[in-house]
Amino acid sequence: MSDKVIAVVVDGLRYDKARECFGYLEHLVEVRRAAVYKVRSELPTLSRPLYEVLLTGTPPSVNGVTTNFPVGLSRQRSVFHLAREHGLRTAAAAYCWVSELYNRFPFDAARDREQEDEDLPICYGRFYWDDGYPDSHLFADGEALRRKYDPDFLYLHPMGVDDQGERFGAESKEYRHQVLTVGGLLARMLPEWIEGKYQVLITADHGMSGGGGHGGATAAEREVPLYVISPRIEPGEYEDVVPQLAIAPLICRLLGLPVPESMIPFRMAGWKHPERETVRQEG
Repeated sequence: MSDKVIAVVVDGLRYDKARECFGYLEHLVEVRRAAVYKVRSELPTLSRPLYEVLLTGTPPSVNGVTTNFPVGLSRQRSVFHLAREHGLRTAAAAYCWVSELYNRFPFDAARDREQEDEDLPICYGRFYWDDGYPDSHLFADGEALRRKYDPDFLYLHPMGVDDQGERFGAESKEYRHQVLTVGGLLARMLPEWIEGKYQVLITADHGMSGGGGHGGATAAEREVPLYVISPRIEPGEYEDVVPQLAIAPLICRLLGLPVPESMIPFRMAGWKHPERETVRQEG
């Protein structure tokens, strides 16, 4: 069984819109090849704080990342840090704030657009800084990293859904079109990833209000999807609402990494054979 993981965080993707528009992923749920959950995001529903939540499993009141205003490198041990501590290769195609949290701060586009440094938590990175950077290019960046470096943990972070949501609102045709676009890109990538024995996790940082905002506590801003394709998770549709703090420990378990005490001891519904879990030795 492979321990490699691809995590896709679709910025600004609402739960209900994913369930309406991600046709191929919903097909995989129907034929019992994927699991789907509803996730309740932490507050505030802003991107930089929730990137930190997703990758460290710690809330803003603990990690200190409380706004989108840059505060420097993370003070927590992220999934990237944990993977490197155990000798795993890491890669990310993501917005520049991910680099600022885990690799280098502040982000310098000329220096940091492309990163290849195994001394950093994210060994191989392709980072963008324009909110309008095409999702098609982002997925191509990520696929290039996968094919060239064969990372154990690959993190992909497209921004187009969030960009269209902030411009036109979550009930607009533009937002729905962009969700459909991402669903189509995933439909092109997933068969190859699955054939390559990757475990795949697809979620979002936050949702989006009908008027085009986020940062508050409404259901539209907090409820996001989680799709998981892994032999460790029983396929199907689950009614239990998953706390967003559970995503980082889930990624650790899928990678075969020990879950640190800083993360919550949450067990996903559908997790198979917990007594048979194996944990990697220090690399």
